[in-house]
This record gives sequence, structure tokens and C-alpha cells, in this order.
Amino acid sequence: MSSNDYTSKVPKYIFSSTLEEQEKELANNPLISRMSESREKLSADKFRPIYHYVNPESTLNDPNGLCYWQDNWHLFYQAYPPEDPRQHWGHAISKNLINWRDLPYAIYPNPEEKCFSGATLVENDRVIAMYHGTEVGNMIAISKDPLLLNWEKLTGQPVIKLKDKDAPPELRVFDPCIWKKGHYYYSLSGGTLPHISSGRRTRANFLLKSDDLINWEYLHPFIEGDHFTLVGDDGACPYFWPIGDRHILLFFSHMSGGQALVGDYDEERDKFIVTSHHEFNFGPYGPAGVHAPSATPDGKGGVITIFNMNPGMDNHGWNQIMTLPRRLSLLDQDPIGKDMLSVEPAGDIESLRTNHKDISKMEIPANQEMVLEEIQGDTLEIMAEIETNDSPMVDLTVFRSPDKEEFTRISFYRNRGFRNWERYEGWEPGKRLDASDSLISIDSSYSSLSSDVLSRAPETAPVYLSPDENLNLRVFLDKSVLEVFVNGKQCVAMRVYPSRADSKGVSIRSQGTAATLKKLDAWQMKSIYD
Repeated sequence: MSSNDYTSKVPKYIFSSTLEEQEKELANNPLISRMSESREKLSADKFRPIYHYVNPESTLNDPNGLCYWQDNWHLFYQAYPPEDPRQHWGHAISKNLINWRDLPYAIYPNPEEKCFSGATLVENDRVIAMYHGTEVGNMIAISKDPLLLNWEKLTGQPVIKLKDKDAPPELRVFDPCIWKKGHYYYSLSGGTLPHISSGRRTRANFLLKSDDLINWEYLHPFIEGDHFTLVGDDGACPYFWPIGDRHILLFFSHMSGGQALVGDYDEERDKFIVTSHHEFNFGPYGPAGVHAPSATPDGKGGVITIFNMNPGMDNHGWNQIMTLPRRLSLLDQDPIGKDMLSVEPAGDIESLRTNHKDISKMEIPANQEMVLEEIQGDTLEIMAEIETNDSPMVDLTVFRSPDKEEFTRISFYRNRGFRNWERYEGWEPGKRLDASDSLISIDSSYSSLSSDVLSRAPETAPVYLSPDENLNLRVFLDKSVLEVFVNGKQCVAMRVYPSRADSKGVSIRSQGTAATLKKLDAWQMKSIYD
């Protein structure tokens, strides 16, 4: 264990214990004033989002410890304060998961060198944060005050040491999560195991147990039946929790990005039996891709998760951003019936809408691009329902310049994904059944004329639509962010950087045969900081 002094250079303040006193103290807090000034200054950057959360000063990395406590959603994240750019836990709160308010840094390094990723557990009278402290091991900090401003590190030292002579050689201490079952706390630590034949590393998460949060007993690798993740994946940033009548384990692979495993928790053996797998990246996580998750229960059987997104260019003093929050729940509409996830935007997004435009039923002629002249902008929400008919591909183009020198394509390919033979089970003669997935793709090949933007291959994800199901798109444009939700079942997202000031147009096209635009609604979106 390190004996170095890693005391932070960032000013640290102790706050009172009542909400009224805390609000008075925050009103005159120098860190809050500094963050506000920095946020105002950085807002002039044309690529800086206005309704996706961004660090008020400097850059950020993984979201951490997302939770709900005393009427507020709390978002923590790896922040890099300007006077001491080592990871501290940044902090913001929201009443509605959309409008975020900056708070002072929450957890500072020392005895650890840096405060890496972790998760929180909300109890009746406190919030427990468990995270990785570099150079020393996994740490626990506890807060009880109304706005979670004051954190006390349990024992002042790691509760699970980075290097313990009594620990089995397979155990790796890294990003942890935490839950409670009966009288015991459980924690997963991210890591890898050697592949059984190749010797290359494979995703593993190691399970530990404690009755006091201080003394932890290592049990075993937690997961059984994982036939889904790849050789080379690891299990960073884990989050384990019930979802519907199953359990979900979200994690991040430093090879292939954010993922989730769904299955059953065998509480007798303390093992997680995996039955299905879900991805949040459909290409590398960088440049310009989705990164790591942080999650918390929504109190209704689902899970709220948020990811950070990587940049596709240098943004001069700020870097990564957060996605919109997403609600994950189990979806039972797929004929396979194997724990398909519903993925939908979460929070009061509707409160940001203004300047509504709508287009009623309209035919989309074959092979003819229809520019929607009344829809313009780079901070938009678009909802479109499309009857694809027999069209093999429908495009919705956004961030489009008038001469189409710059544009970003959102393409839907009906039944052009893998054929899933399990969908034939229960098939009846004379009944139409589409056994294949469809595909949703974002192509940024022509998004920017700038030589500073890093190229990225199209992001293409599977999504199953039943034969009588129209395509429903919910699309979010925010300066340099594009998120596309499809029928509440899938989401693809990417950073894009149109260089032209007039790259704000929208068009639609159907390939091969005509399709029908049943309805389209679009709104300009307000800033979450106003």
C-alpha cells in the first residue's frame, strides 16, 4: 500500500447538516462560483451540447455512483479539477434527471492517488459509495447529509487492499459495485481470468462479502454461463441489480465497450446465471462512441443508466459528455422471449421542448430525397413514425447542409440483420413471421468537412420489429451529439461535428419502393442550465 501523500490541491469545504443551511452555504461557495463562470465561458464552443450534461470545468470520464436520495437524483463522475487534474468525484443533482445543477467536488483523493470508478448503495439513513482508489485498493465513503456534500472515508484506508498477501492469486481489485442481501453486503470487483484454451484474458467479476463494510471475504468469480462476451473483454464498472423478475449486470469492456448481461441470481450459491447479452456499443468506444455505464434502480422494476461519450476531436479544454439517461426494463414482446431489454430515454425531456413543428401523413416516393424545409436545427428532438412497406432501406438525414456537402445518415434496414431460427418456434402455417432482425445505423462519413475530426465507421445495431410494427424513431441532436432510439428497443449514439454553420437541415428518403411518413414531430430544445 502506498505511503505517499496524495492530498488534493482543490479547496474542500465542510457543509452543515440541514438542507436550509447547505443551500445558504452553496449560494456563496467559491467552487460553485468558479464552475458557473467556467460553464458560461465554455458555452461559446459551437460543439458543446446544451442539454447533455458536461463537466462545468475541464473534462470528465466515467459516470459513477448514480443514485436517488432525498428527492434528488445524484450524478457523480470522474472529474479533473484544473489545479489538480487527477480524478476526483465530480457531483451534480437533478429533480427530473434532465436539468442538472453543479455541486462541489464530492470525493477527493488521499490515501488513494486517484478516485476511479464505483457505485453507490442507498440505505434508509445513508448513502454508501464504493469505488477504486488507485495505488491502494477499493475504498468506501459514506454520506448522510441532504445533498450528499460531506463524505467520510470508512477507516480512512482501503477496505479491500490492492495487494493482499492472503488473497488468492486470481483476485483482481478494481472497479467495484455494492448491494446488500440479508445481513451481508456484497461487492463485485472488475477484472479478468485467463481464457481456458487461449490463455488470453476474459471478462470476470470477483465476488466479496462483508457484514460490516470493513472486513471483506473473497468468495469466487460470480458469473456462470456467459457464452456471450468476447475473449479480450474485461468487467470494468460493474453494476448488479434486479430488473423485473431477473437480474442485470452492466459493465464496461476496455476492448468492446458498454454491455449488459441478464439472468438469474442463485442466492444459495451466490452465482449469477447468464441467459442473454446486450450491447450499448456497436463499434469501438472511441473515437466518438459510447463509453462506460453508471446505474441505479428506478423504483419501478427498471434500471436508470447513463453513459459518458468519447470525443471525436479536440474540444479545447473540455472533452467527454454524458448521454441522456436511459431506462432499461425487460421487454416481453420479442417472440424469442429471452430477456430482451427495452431501452428508452428517461427523465423529463418534454420540459425542454419549444417551437413545435409537425408533419402529418406524407408519402415518401421511391429513390427521391425529401427535404423537410420546416425542420431546421442542431439542438432538436425528432419523433417520426414510418410505415416502411417493402422498402429495404429508409434514411432520415440530419445535420444536413443545403448543398449536402455535410450530412449524417440515420438508416433503417428492415429484416436485413441476422435470421434468428428460434423465432420459428410456435409459427403457424399461413401466419406471416419475420425471423430476421432489422438494423439501425448512424453513418457519419460525411458529417464534417473539418480535418480535425477523427473518422468513425458506421454504428449499426440489430433491432427486432414484428411484421405489423411501424418504425418509430426518437432522435436527439445536440450540437455534437446524436442519439437515436428505435421502437423503445434499441439505441445507437455517436458524436458528430458538422463544421458548417448551415448544416442544420433534415431530409427523408426511401430506397427502392415508396414508404409512408405517418407523422413527424420536431422541437427545438432548451438548455438544461438556463
